[in-house]
Amino acid sequence: MIDLSTSQSQAPSPADWLRSYYFNRAAVSIGWIAAALLIGRSNAALAGIFLVAYPAWDALANYLDAQKTGGLAANLSQTLNFAVSVLTAAAVAIALSISMNAVLLVFGIWAAFSGVFQLLTAARRWRTAGAQWVMILSGAQSALAGVAFVVMARADTPPDITAIVPYVAFGAFYFLLSAIWLTVKSARRHVPVPN
Repeated sequence: MIDLSTSQSQAPSPADWLRSYYFNRAAVSIGWIAAALLIGRSNAALAGIFLVAYPAWDALANYLDAQKTGGLAANLSQTLNFAVSVLTAAAVAIALSISMNAVLLVFGIWAAFSGVFQLLTAARRWRTAGAQWVMILSGAQSALAGVAFVVMARADTPPDITAIVPYVAFGAFYFLLSAIWLTVKSARRHVPVPN
């Protein structure tokens, strides 16, 4: 998982950090999906914890990434993503006491804002980091999914945690694709050129 050590001698390069970060984002998302499908579907209390935990994890991940790349002050889009995700975790906790439709509405608003901020972060990194076209696609799809969640939240039939699973699965796919892309790019750069 993500190495939280602050030792300068062991600090990963920006490319190594991003690769590790994307792999970790994918792994946590896959774990969340498994927990949601295996436990959350049949246990409302645990489903509630998972629904609060997902945006809370996103907030932590954005915070860690920003800290590794110049700090929150130097990364406005990630700072905003961090703040929106913290507020969303709290809003989901409140919405759980109202209805799952309210939870889905909160997720929809968050997905839209978070997607835009992710897209802006990727656009800013375009020249300095690889695989950002994947993150731009991911951000755009997240924003569109947010609109879909808002529409779905108005349905008469209340949703359950599985309504969020496809959104998380696409996020996991994009993070994994980015991590693999960066891994292949790094491997190609270190392959010796034959004489």
